Amino acid sequence: MDKTLTQTSKPKLKKPNRFQVLLLNDDYTAMEFVVEVLKRFFSKSEEAAQAIMLKVHIEGEGVCGTYSHDVAQTKVSQVIDFSRKNEQPLMCVIRELGN
Repeated sequence: MDKTLTQTSKPKLKKPNRFQVLLLNDDYTAMEFVVEVLKRFFSKSEEAAQAIMLKVHIEGEGVCGTYSHDVAQTKVSQVIDFSRKNEQPLMCVIRELGN
């Protein structure tokens, strides 16, 4: 009797997609407010928040962090809600990273 052993391989787990959260420049939001948002919602130090704020101001956008889709979407909602409550037009968006 010929018994053939079949080797079962573990299914390859696909890494979840990652998303960058970006702040977009506008001509109205105060720079100090952007720094506050970065510190409050992205746990950035004063120095890191200043650097990202300047990047947003000069280049038009700046990366706040990279997260799973759900976390990124939550961060965007929190930033936009906080901005509107403080009468600031700051925009925050997500961009999917290629895998």
